[in-house]
Amino acid sequence: MESQQRLSILRQIPRSVWVLGCVSLLMDVSSEIIHSLLPMFMFASLGASATTIGLVEGLAEATAPIVKVFSGALSDYLRNRKWLAVTGYALGALSKPLFAIAPTIGVVVSARVLDRVGKGIRGAPRDALVADVTPPHLRGAAYGLRQSLDTVGAFVGPLVAVGVMLAFSDKYRLAFWLAVIPGLFAVALLATGIKEPTHTQKTKGSRGAGPVRWRKLVELGSGYWWVVAIGAVFSLARFSEAFLILRAMGSGVPPALVPLVMVAMNVVYAFCAYPFGKLADRFSQTRLLIGGLGVLIAADLVLAQGAHWGFVLAGVALWGMHMGMTQGLLSTMVAHAAPSGSRGTAFGFFNLFSGGVTLLSSALAGVIWDRVNPAATFYVGAVFCVAAILLLSFVRLRRLPGTS
Repeated sequence: MESQQRLSILRQIPRSVWVLGCVSLLMDVSSEIIHSLLPMFMFASLGASATTIGLVEGLAEATAPIVKVFSGALSDYLRNRKWLAVTGYALGALSKPLFAIAPTIGVVVSARVLDRVGKGIRGAPRDALVADVTPPHLRGAAYGLRQSLDTVGAFVGPLVAVGVMLAFSDKYRLAFWLAVIPGLFAVALLATGIKEPTHTQKTKGSRGAGPVRWRKLVELGSGYWWVVAIGAVFSLARFSEAFLILRAMGSGVPPALVPLVMVAMNVVYAFCAYPFGKLADRFSQTRLLIGGLGVLIAADLVLAQGAHWGFVLAGVALWGMHMGMTQGLLSTMVAHAAPSGSRGTAFGFFNLFSGGVTLLSSALAGVIWDRVNPAATFYVGAVFCVAAILLLSFVRLRRLPGTS
């Protein structure tokens, strides 16, 4: 009976959500081939320190949310989300050759920023498009499904990277060139496989008004801004995954096998995202978030205990479980809290605040790694998780939209 109900829910999820999930899968294969090797490439080939890597990753991850503010608001204003998303995916695909030819950290930074600009352009319109085409009672499942498919790409990509590194004697640049192929397929699928839904509102915003208006931010309401605060604290507790790769590098694993830590994380992530997305449609979202933070505390403590590969593998698996429990859930909370005509703006500002905090947390993690030790980096992350749990315990009293 339970399996039949699960199948029924999957059949009810609109075709466009499945297509968006497959597009995310292909682009994540492309991106994760690079991201699973990039910290090692910067460290071993370009001589970067952990602080530099943290700053590069933090800057890159902060770039996307800044762009998302404008792309999300623009998608509300134009009432067209698909072609903004296509533009973003195309920029992401075109950034990949820059990694393959990068002679210095400066070129790597440029490529990462361009890639994240593409992510910023596509992210908010894509997330808002999922809400546009999905009935409210299925949104948790829809976001969970899209995230699961996305995460399948996130573990296929590192597997491809491992295969290339083993077959061609640690040739980073060849792997980076191969990453271009699935990125181009993702752009083609989105351009041909999605039809923009019919919008009941006018094609553009009110006369004389631009796409970003302070009045729209006020209209989002206090419930939405509490969700933004929660997302920001989450980002403070969860720094860049580049530090998981650096932890694996110190465990004695051969460089060609280091990307397997990302495979382990993303396999768990993929299997958790959809089931927990469904739970978000039926159970207390704040309790699920607190549970996810508890799992992240466990991941931090395990990763802090030692650099042996067994600890690293267990820690990254717990990290992936946390991601599966919380990422689709936060998107669902934003979708519930925001008015339908302002969803692009809502996702844009949510990601802006989260990304800005990610820059700070990744930079801080790099400094602690270099000046104290790797274990201290994870202990500090656990402390921030406790702060997030305290905030969520308070927010539960406020009865956020979509929570119980």
